Amino acid sequence: MENNIQDKVVVITGASSGLGEATARHLSALGATVVLGARRLERIEALESDLISGGGKALAVKSDVTDREQVTALIGAAVASTAGSTSCSTTPAGCRIHHLSA
Repeated sequence: MENNIQDKVVVITGASSGLGEATARHLSALGATVVLGARRLERIEALESDLISGGGKALAVKSDVTDREQVTALIGAAVASTAGSTSCSTTPAGCRIHHLSA
């Protein structure tokens, strides 16, 4: 089976626990760069450290999906840290998706 996630950038909300954390660990193990979003900064920073120490690429960004500005900042941080591109996002955090263009 082909691994088409390697070297892709994935933004994951709700990454501090549960499905979000499991998704981040799985995609990182497959070679994706994971951008971790959640309200609990200490949890996603610990996950970021764990993934990096295991050879992965990760970035933790504190964000609350109910706050449009924070979601915009999360995507902005992902784009800025990865030379201008993201491949996909997952939203295990319960939220209503906001249209981000003004």
